[in-house]
Amino acid sequence: MAVNIQFSQSYFWLDSWVLANIIQLATQNFTSIFLDSRIDPGHRLKDQMDMAARSGVANIAEGSARHSTSIETEMRLLDVARASFDELQGDFFNFLMRLKANVWAMGDPDREVIWQTRLDPPRYSNSHLHDAAKHILAQKSKFDQWLECNNPAVVANAMLVLLMKENRMLHQQIHSRLEEFKQAGGFSENMTRERIETLKTKATADGAPMCPNCGKPMLKRLQKRGQRQGKEFWGCSDYPKCTGTRHIYDC
Repeated sequence: MAVNIQFSQSYFWLDSWVLANIIQLATQNFTSIFLDSRIDPGHRLKDQMDMAARSGVANIAEGSARHSTSIETEMRLLDVARASFDELQGDFFNFLMRLKANVWAMGDPDREVIWQTRLDPPRYSNSHLHDAAKHILAQKSKFDQWLECNNPAVVANAMLVLLMKENRMLHQQIHSRLEEFKQAGGFSENMTRERIETLKTKATADGAPMCPNCGKPMLKRLQKRGQRQGKEFWGCSDYPKCTGTRHIYDC
């Protein structure tokens, strides 16, 4: 697989990023309206919930932007986003318990409608920021009858469902990246492959000898230990699969 540096804002097309923005907007609205001084006298809970929502969005964006250069880093950041949303889910769950409100069960009509509602695929022009903002707000409107309800228990329950949807998306995204890494390797591995292929092409053009074991082009290498330490020798370009060598003076 060749090294391919992708557009750094490719996350704009991810449903997980779009839904994360919906969750952040809804969380900011919820904490501003329903976390009054009686429930949150020092505004600490508001700050924590707003920051957890922001962390989810930011880590999806940063992780996906690193896809081309480090799938491992991408997976780690996506997992941080998932943990942030888990924390936020716990805050909404606790809010419902403090109200002694009903937590929607499986099969609840509102819960099922929200769970089954799908996001539309984005259709962006060259104005990505402009179009993304319109798209996110349009997708949020699918859930506004719950998210902008005057009943805080309804809003909190709707957020629990959206957060479960988000975590399901992130779990699938992380699993997909892991499978991709298994099949194609990461940036470092592909950079090494590119470098070796370039060296093979150059060696062939420069008339380097062929490996006596497998017949592939040989590359000049430096002996790192032993009696010939510091001396150049020919080594197979397919090392470590092939360990064929030649002395320079043999050729």
